[in-house]
Amino acid sequence: MDEDISIINTNTRNERIKNFFIHNKKKIISSLGVIIILLISYFAFGEYQDRKKIKISDSFNSITINYSENNKEKTAKDLIQVVNEKNSTYSPLSLYFIIDNELINEKNTINKLFDVIIDETPLDKEIKNLNIYKKALYNSDDSNESDLLKILNPVINSESIWKSHALYLMAEYFYSKNEMQKSKEFFNQIVNLENANIEIKLESQKRLNRDLSD
Repeated sequence: MDEDISIINTNTRNERIKNFFIHNKKKIISSLGVIIILLISYFAFGEYQDRKKIKISDSFNSITINYSENNKEKTAKDLIQVVNEKNSTYSPLSLYFIIDNELINEKNTINKLFDVIIDETPLDKEIKNLNIYKKALYNSDDSNESDLLKILNPVINSESIWKSHALYLMAEYFYSKNEMQKSKEFFNQIVNLENANIEIKLESQKRLNRDLSD
């Protein structure tokens, strides 16, 4: 008796499953089709991204290897294109190459390229902070206090590993302007900072003891 009931229940369940697939065949096929398309798109996009990275890498290497004093203008133009690719590795490297080799002298142009790196390129948080610091360092010779702080504030107001570097830049900036009290305040912040770079912390303490002691 129990065996007969079990067989009936099994048959009923199988019939329900069969009817479900019959009545929902179009929906099931459509759903499977969407899943297959999504999977293909995902892997195709991944492959496209990989090919794009390789292309950018090859382009950067070719541009820098073939650089000479005779093709500075073309090198700068080509590297600007790499910066605008917004690649997390080769866009920053391209900007550094431009700066290190003085391929572009217009600060406004360099600052716009920094903004592409900082604001539009997908970077690790600390790499972004490093580029903010580099931008401030690049502008430190001829920027006023307000502009320099505006650049550095995202780092100064964070717990970044580059915070002590940013504070040190401001301390030296004020020292060069003979604004000793402001300089002292920034050096003191470094000395009291728990995760400050050790070398910068020692140098700041030396500066306070040697040049800024009361």
